[in-house]
Amino acid sequence: MSRMDRHRHEEEKQSQNERENIFARRQRKHSRNEEPDYIQDDRTSNQAGWQQSDDDYDQTYNTSNQQYTKTGPPSNGSKKNKKKPRKKKKHRFLRFILTLLIFLIAYSGISFYLGQKVGEEEEGNFPEAETFNGFTGEDGSNNILLIGNDSRGEDNARADSIMVLQLDGPANEPKLISFMRDTYVNIPGAGDNKINASYAYGGADLLRQTISQNFGIDCQYYMTLNFETFEKVIDTLFSNGVDIDAEKDMSENLEVPIEEGPQKMDGLTLLQYARFRMDEEGDFGRVRRQQQVISAIFSEFKNPISVLKLPYAAGKAMGYSANDIPLSFLVKNSFSIMKGASGVDRLSVPAEDTWSNGQNLDGSSILLFDQQANQQAIQNFLAK
Repeated sequence: MSRMDRHRHEEEKQSQNERENIFARRQRKHSRNEEPDYIQDDRTSNQAGWQQSDDDYDQTYNTSNQQYTKTGPPSNGSKKNKKKPRKKKKHRFLRFILTLLIFLIAYSGISFYLGQKVGEEEEGNFPEAETFNGFTGEDGSNNILLIGNDSRGEDNARADSIMVLQLDGPANEPKLISFMRDTYVNIPGAGDNKINASYAYGGADLLRQTISQNFGIDCQYYMTLNFETFEKVIDTLFSNGVDIDAEKDMSENLEVPIEEGPQKMDGLTLLQYARFRMDEEGDFGRVRRQQQVISAIFSEFKNPISVLKLPYAAGKAMGYSANDIPLSFLVKNSFSIMKGASGVDRLSVPAEDTWSNGQNLDGSSILLFDQQANQQAIQNFLAK
């Protein structure tokens, strides 16, 4: 082989090697670009999972974003939004209560005024108004002196019943003190006599002074009723009568006979029951029954209908009686009056074991009492 041929052969061989190298590189490159089936399947599965996760995240985010847009952030602001309606409801409730109170006060005031005018204009044997120089008690209470006189139109009538009613004392509940009319006391400017004689000598104000001097009780207001006005007051306040349990059968010297046991009494029957004294107890039994009558009257205020009728009826009753009790005082102590529906605390004076029987110069029976012991008993009673 000539030199020329060898050179051509070497060039062809080199060209072939270069082609083989290029093919080999292409094969390696192709093998790298191709993956096994299981790798492609895994990659496809992973891509699908990632896509699903992305879709779920987008959906969750969009839902949360919509809820956030509608309701606002679930932070302290939402709590505040919940509290605001409660405050509004609370304000509405308070406005309702305030409106109701204003209506009740206006209703009570107007009804009381109209009833009082009707009572004042009605004709009858009613007690006349008196000058009464009342005083507030040392404990700040404004006691009411209740007087039932036995007048039938004549002057200088004696007091048939004497009571002191406390509504605004330390106990914050009604307290009732009854005085035996035969109690022998010193009457300012008139000497010693039965306590009921002080009313005949100087009216309600002298009776007030007598009670203050002998028993240490001051009264700010007074109210006087006679037999006729008592009947009218009861029938006006309680048109269906007053529930009371009569202690015994009673008929002697009474206009209306009374049978023992629970019953409803109108004004006349209740008056007869309160005044009866023709038995062995005498004035003691009579005073106890008078206290029972007052307690029964307070108990009638449990009836809502009686409460609604009370302002007009009370005004009418005030018109029938002689008194200086202001409406503002009754309104202020209305809750104390309502407490009396559950019972009224009562005390009879002279207190138990502080008195003895005696005889006056004219031969009539009197009650002698221990002044200091009774003053202490009264103080203890009003304080508890």
